Amino acid sequence: MTVPTVNIDDLPIGRFHLKIAGLTFGAHFTDGYILGLIGIAFTLLSPQMQLDAFWQGLIGASALIGLFIGSLLFGRLSDTLGRQKIFLVSFVLITVASVMQFYVESAIALFLCRVLIGIGLGGDYSVGHAMLAEFAPKKHRGVLLGSFSVMWTIGYVVATFVGTAMLSLGDDAWRWMLVSSAIPAGLILIARIGTPESPRWLVNRGRIAEARAVVKKHLGEHVVLDEEPSKQTCSGYGVLFSPEYRKRTAFNCLFFVCLVMPYFAIYTFLPSILQQMGLSEGFGTELVLNLMLIVGALIGIGCTIKFSRRGFLINSFIILAVALFMLAVLPSSMVWLMVLAFGVFTLVLSAVSNLVGVFPVESFPTEVRASGIGLATAVSRLGSAISTFLLPISVAGIGVSPTMGILAAILALGGLISWAWAPETKALSLSQASKIQAPVSGVAHLVQPVSKQPNF
Repeated sequence: MTVPTVNIDDLPIGRFHLKIAGLTFGAHFTDGYILGLIGIAFTLLSPQMQLDAFWQGLIGASALIGLFIGSLLFGRLSDTLGRQKIFLVSFVLITVASVMQFYVESAIALFLCRVLIGIGLGGDYSVGHAMLAEFAPKKHRGVLLGSFSVMWTIGYVVATFVGTAMLSLGDDAWRWMLVSSAIPAGLILIARIGTPESPRWLVNRGRIAEARAVVKKHLGEHVVLDEEPSKQTCSGYGVLFSPEYRKRTAFNCLFFVCLVMPYFAIYTFLPSILQQMGLSEGFGTELVLNLMLIVGALIGIGCTIKFSRRGFLINSFIILAVALFMLAVLPSSMVWLMVLAFGVFTLVLSAVSNLVGVFPVESFPTEVRASGIGLATAVSRLGSAISTFLLPISVAGIGVSPTMGILAAILALGGLISWAWAPETKALSLSQASKIQAPVSGVAHLVQPVSKQPNF
């Protein structure tokens, strides 16, 4: 009896899909953990090293600066050399640099270690998203990619609890906090040994037999891949900025950066921000907000399934801008209203952050997918590094409320960009990424669920 063939896009979720998802989710947990610890470490690190606002901002932004470099470098290399190599090398760098943090004796040494960590994380963002997307079935791709945000958030929140628990270890507790990131990083590195190359990348390079062997071994003998070798005469950033792709390149970079600039700036320095806004009640308010980050990330998965990508993004930007503007203008006496606004902001920001793992992956074809993801990630992390660096300086110079107003304006700009340029990619397979068109009208696909392929 002949077993009917199944396209790789139409498979149910299997054991191998879960393995690849676990390896990429672990990376995002590590990223959230690394970035979450630094805010708590600053409470001991700053007085010990006598860090002023400049060095606090620079060290706070250091991993993000590295992410900018790593995303650009490794994204391009991944499209050229393959996904699997970068999938391993990125976590070698993260693990080694995490251990090095324990031995630093100066602010510049710590800054450089965290830049190296960021370079590794940037490489993993570029290749991890592409790797999972190129194995994932179409029906489940949005959920899997959106779950990156959930795992990042869990890592961030776990870091908050771990860091708080480690405060009792004394003045050098910050060293143990920072070096602890080597534990999840090392485990992920070991687990990634033996990961196969992406069959879509192999097909794109004309290595058809190798692609079929990977699919047969890991997904089944009856599974087929419908992609053909690329006919592009150029690759990488030359394609991304060509007339065909430059609008979607601009959209992915700009919506991403407008979303994460407030996220990293506020949550890197959350304890001090809450204190200056009069919302710090021991660990209570911070604990509630961190738990809401997890709840929001889980809600975001449901929204990614139910609603159009475009509508979810635009409406979220509107809510976020309004909530942050309220935090900027509300008087300090209206504590509970401020807490409510902060809670709504946290919930929605965490939910819509699921889309940063979805839109860039679905917007670009295989030959430039990792480069596109890498460029969008790099721009977002450059913006995040700038906002994180400037936040303590801005708060010290003009105050918390005007700083929140500036971040609200950035979110409003993100909403306008999404209204003008965001496409709808939900019903497309990865092989159809080159066919994406700009939205016909700025008001299409704002709230309704998508159950069929949209019209462009």
